[in-house]
Amino acid sequence: MTPGLFITFEGIDGAGKSSHIEALAAALRGAGRSVTVTREPGGTPLAEKLRALLLGEPMDALTEALLVFAARRDHLRQVIEPALARGDVVLCDRYTDATFAYQGGGRGFDWDLLSILERMAQTGLALQPDLMREPDLTLWFDLPPAMAAQRLATARAPDRFESQDEAFFTRVAQAYARRAQAAPQRFARLDAAQPREAVWAELRQVLAQRGWLPAAVAQGGGA
Repeated sequence: MTPGLFITFEGIDGAGKSSHIEALAAALRGAGRSVTVTREPGGTPLAEKLRALLLGEPMDALTEALLVFAARRDHLRQVIEPALARGDVVLCDRYTDATFAYQGGGRGFDWDLLSILERMAQTGLALQPDLMREPDLTLWFDLPPAMAAQRLATARAPDRFESQDEAFFTRVAQAYARRAQAAPQRFARLDAAQPREAVWAELRQVLAQRGWLPAAVAQGGGA
């Protein structure tokens, strides 16, 4: 059986990452892979309820972090691990890097405590009892916070995070850079300030270089 792959999409709000997830799913399916598309926080009935609380209710940074990791634990057990076990490519809109970026960077929450919560939530799973589940690849859509703010200004009514000021998103972006520096083999930085087609081409090339997307597909058309 073809082994599963776990690919996450990360970046500050407004970076445009979500628009590429379905396009990559279609490309991978066209290459013969089974694909599961999901998101965090969310992905299960319980985790979606926790997402609604997180995005809509006032709370401090510790409460945010606990809710995020509780949702992640359920998501791993119910969706991510079973999909990987059957050989799917799992495409996830945000994962643990977002927690370090938003709660650790944006909110200024203790990085070491987040690391403890990370290990608690992401180990002890029945399928991987001794390993912490990390992505095989993280696609980081890197965008200057000022440009992200311009994009968000024309978007839907903002949630608790989207409504934060530019200084908040600057800290978030810096935290993403810190995570990428700590795991360069896992992260692939995409220049999200480019036109959408250019970002899509860059993304396809990243997958092709790892042998996860055939060259003919990687050279193909738009998102």
